[in-house]
Amino acid sequence: MNTMHTIAITPMAKEDWPDVQAIYQEGLDTKNASFQETAPSWEEWHADHLCCCRLVAKTEGKVVGWAALSPISKRSVYRGVAEVSIYVSSQFKGEGFGDYLLKSLIESSRENGLWTLQASIFPENKPSIYVHKKNGFREVGRRERIGQQDGIWRDTLLFELRLNQTADREGAQ
Repeated sequence: MNTMHTIAITPMAKEDWPDVQAIYQEGLDTKNASFQETAPSWEEWHADHLCCCRLVAKTEGKVVGWAALSPISKRSVYRGVAEVSIYVSSQFKGEGFGDYLLKSLIESSRENGLWTLQASIFPENKPSIYVHKKNGFREVGRRERIGQQDGIWRDTLLFELRLNQTADREGAQ
C-alpha cells in the first residue's frame, strides 16, 4: 500500500451511501464489475445485502472503497454462504485498499459465523481476480455465456473461500 495514505476500515453507515453509491457506479461504468448497469438506491441495496459485514475504507475521512456481502439464497441451509462485492475508487486503485478491505471482510465474515464466501468475476477483471486469489479464494469454475451485457454474451469465473467453520456451528442470520 502507498504509505502516503492512512486507511481506516469501518462499518458502513447509511451516511456513507452517497460515496459508496458513486464508487459503485464508477465500477459499473467500466462494464467489468457487474452485469448491473446502475447503482441502486440505498433502500434497494440495503434490502439485498447482509446487515453484518458491510465495510468502508476511508483515508483522510473520505470513503475510497467498500465491501459487503449478499446472501446467495434465502434458504436456511445456505445462511452461512454469501457473495462478495468489493469496489475501490479509480483514484485509489493499485494502492492496496482492495486487499485491505477484502482481508477485513473475511475476518468480519468469520466473526459473524459465515462459512463460505463466493465471488463471480468477469475474466477481464484481472485486479479483482488477483486480490481474491491473494486472499485465499480459489477458482471453482467458469460460467460460460451466463449473461448478456450490451448484447454481448459474457462469461464469469466463480471463486470460493471456505472459512474453516465447523459444520455444526450456527451460521449468520
